[in-house]
Amino acid sequence: MAAAAAARLLRLAPRRLQVRTSPLAALSFPFPRTAPLAAASGRRQSFCAAAQASAHAPAAAAAAATGPAGEAVGEFRKRLQVADVKGGEDEGAAWVGKELAVRGWVRTCRAQRTVTFVEVNDGSCLSNMQCVLTSDTEGYDQIDSVTTGASVLVEGVVASSQGGKQKVELKVSKITVIGKSDPTSFPIQKKRASREFLRTVAHLRPRTNTFGAVARVRNALAYATHKFFQDNGFVWVSSPIITASDCEGAGEQFYVTTLLSNSAEGGSLLKDIPATKDGRVDWSQDFFCKPAFLTVSGQLNGETYASALSDIYTFGPTFRAENSNTARHLAEFWVKYILENCKEDMDFFNTWVEKGIIDRLNDVVEKKFVHLSYTDAVELLLGSKKKFEFPVEWGLDLQSEHERYITEVAFGGRPVIIRDYPKEIKAFYMRQNDDGKTVAAMDLLVPRVGELIGGSQREERFDHLEARLDEQNLNKESYWWYLDLRRYGSVPHAGFGLGFERLVQFATGIDNIRDAIPFPRVPGSAEF
Repeated sequence: MAAAAAARLLRLAPRRLQVRTSPLAALSFPFPRTAPLAAASGRRQSFCAAAQASAHAPAAAAAAATGPAGEAVGEFRKRLQVADVKGGEDEGAAWVGKELAVRGWVRTCRAQRTVTFVEVNDGSCLSNMQCVLTSDTEGYDQIDSVTTGASVLVEGVVASSQGGKQKVELKVSKITVIGKSDPTSFPIQKKRASREFLRTVAHLRPRTNTFGAVARVRNALAYATHKFFQDNGFVWVSSPIITASDCEGAGEQFYVTTLLSNSAEGGSLLKDIPATKDGRVDWSQDFFCKPAFLTVSGQLNGETYASALSDIYTFGPTFRAENSNTARHLAEFWVKYILENCKEDMDFFNTWVEKGIIDRLNDVVEKKFVHLSYTDAVELLLGSKKKFEFPVEWGLDLQSEHERYITEVAFGGRPVIIRDYPKEIKAFYMRQNDDGKTVAAMDLLVPRVGELIGGSQREERFDHLEARLDEQNLNKESYWWYLDLRRYGSVPHAGFGLGFERLVQFATGIDNIRDAIPFPRVPGSAEF
């Protein structure tokens, strides 16, 4: 029972609106990795070899039933990327004299008297491949189409660079323009664009240095998160996106309904929405026969599997209908991994986004954590004599300015864990302490962001949990299954959660959360 008593759960779910992506969507540019680039007729073949193999599987099965026919599916081969060439410590010196092909998008094209320099980036790293063309280069007659934003295939031999910005360059023997780009209308030019403007062209902003680096660091953090928990024996559980309960009890949820029809021009009329005799929406005629919402958290669902598999974590999108445009909220400290595996991108952030970010992240890794009760934290803030925008008083939630003061000023950049919060400002499922006033909850605070992780011991006692539901006027019928976990073999258990975008924000120094997510969804905007 000792192992069960130590059962933990983790949910990795951002507290802001996220975009859901298909779980197994694999796309590759511009051609299948299993075949060399050839005629223009293949330009629309954008799915990678793995996707092709899946699509061809039914045909292969049919052929097997009638006799030998068809061709064997080619083995998957990783396409050579710019990062493979320039990502090592020698920055590509070992590739000098070797032939290779680079596929990517043109960043700049500079024509001089005898040579033309084309910077090509394929998204695999921050660095571009400098490609050197002459009038003898095959395909040079297309040079007028080699403009910023165009996609190209360049083939040639790697040579030592004469310039000081890179160690190697590609002496191009052949260039092929795959997709043209109108230089007069392409919105991303060489000059720096504001992040506010780039949000209006979110479909193109990944081609910029900043957002390409954010995407790569985000990917590394996701990988490191899975790796950490998998290496430590946790089981990944997919929590539902649609729910009938409010995990946080805040009521900030998006409704999910089929009662609104788009068949009529301009959408449904109010008179067409089914209603009860007292004028309320008749949810019994909806798809789920009851009110349903986009989930704000996977915590409660995670507990069901923690009560069976002991150690679990979730990693999925959550949604909060919170009318807020602040830059606050997201998290984690898989800092060591990104510092070791995203060096070029982190150097970029250190130079152009937040000077000193690498030192700040190293401090989080190296400095000991401070442990502080909520009561002591309030006393510290009151004793600081600092004038805060939001009031400081026992029983009120700490705001970002309070959290940042504690970790940045009071403790000189050390991470701080605050525990034992008043029960009135925390969720119903958190275990009450013996004082009857606080719950066994904790928040991890880090410099610049404030709260990074929030967690608690869960209330495993049936009567206490039922009382908390009554106190918060929550419908116990909606939580019947959650109460069942306390009826049948309940055990002490605890967990924590973090918002993944906050993690990205913390690790990259990006100020606004809208720039830490590929396609932000905020009040008044649902583009792309």
